[in-house]
Amino acid sequence: MSNKILVTYASRTGSTVGVAEAIGKSLSEGGAQVDVLPMQEVRDLTPYQAVVAGSAVQNKQWLPEAMQFIQSHQAELARKPFAAFWVCMTLAMRNGETYRPFVAEFLAPVRALVKPVSEGLFAGVLDISEAPSFGDRLKFRLSVLFGVWSQGDHRDWNAIRIWAQSLPPRLLG
Repeated sequence: MSNKILVTYASRTGSTVGVAEAIGKSLSEGGAQVDVLPMQEVRDLTPYQAVVAGSAVQNKQWLPEAMQFIQSHQAELARKPFAAFWVCMTLAMRNGETYRPFVAEFLAPVRALVKPVSEGLFAGVLDISEAPSFGDRLKFRLSVLFGVWSQGDHRDWNAIRIWAQSLPPRLLG
């Protein structure tokens, strides 16, 4: 087994892809060998010493394919250093940081299967045109109108980089 780290993700609109790529880049810049792949492309965890897995959050939970990945690889993930991240627009709400403890509980189903050595929680991107239904687009437009959210990219690249830079001792230690 090499010192290679897998950064894998599930995303709906690309926001989580960007976070995964930033994590991979930070780990690579720190000297780690890293593969960044969508969860659907990962078949075998054997080549990796550690795994960082992340998902977008919808309806207060990881995406179904992300939970399927954790369930399918549970035994192997339990034997490797494993870190988890998730991208949730609740943190981009006005006073979003006050919701951090609430949003942190969205990882409970993952924690019940595999205990992460580290957890990263980040805001995402609100692009109303990417909302899956007319009803969702209307809901987001009204929320923006009333100041609950603002459209745009709310990812904190510095926080993402700092979290990623904290991982090597926990993953490769």
